[in-house]
Amino acid sequence: MTKPYISHEEATIASFKRDPDLAAEYLNAVLEDGTQEELMTALRRVAEAFGMKEVADLAHLNPRTIYRTLSPAGNPELRSFQAILGAMGMRLAVTPMLRDGNLQ
Repeated sequence: MTKPYISHEEATIASFKRDPDLAAEYLNAVLEDGTQEELMTALRRVAEAFGMKEVADLAHLNPRTIYRTLSPAGNPELRSFQAILGAMGMRLAVTPMLRDGNLQ
């Protein structure tokens, strides 16, 4: 028997699975305003939506390593961070903070 509801976490992960653009927007928002702990949690949610084992395989990382790396205390090397994003069809980008000659 299936339960008549899903948790907020399950609904969020399902949304990311259906809409990779939403997942990218979410990660960008966390990158802009969040802490490293929040970023690792966000990246883990998105990786779960894409399938943690598949992401680990595509990133050429051990599945255990990816779980540890994406824990709230994780501190991935840039190479691992880029590999994880790449496995999900995303990349890290830099945008200017200047708008009309003023800092945002």
